[in-house]
Amino acid sequence: QVHLVESGGGLVQAGGSLRLSCAASGSIFRINDMGWYRQAPGKQRELVATITSGGRINYADFVKGRFTISRDNANNTVTLQMNSLKPEDTAVYYCNAVGFMRVYDLWGQGTQVTVSS
Repeated sequence: QVHLVESGGGLVQAGGSLRLSCAASGSIFRINDMGWYRQAPGKQRELVATITSGGRINYADFVKGRFTISRDNANNTVTLQMNSLKPEDTAVYYCNAVGFMRVYDLWGQGTQVTVSS
């Protein structure tokens, strides 16, 4: 069975940085898109950034210039470098992996990011 395992969340002051990592454990076939989403209390889950197997990247407007997504296709990992964090970035961040022709759509367990003002 395949799992997405996230790491790197925590508490940071405004203006600080955190790095989130996600690795797919187990045998997984042809991941197309990998990405990060987040959900703040009382809000819907929203896209943060995604990256295709070919390296095409999509960022939410609210993270452009602050967050950087990267991916290692050989090891099925995706990383989110978050700089200049703001209190409004506080949320549970979820890793996502979508397979070729959407044969699977996997989610990690979530990692808490808290930014204090």
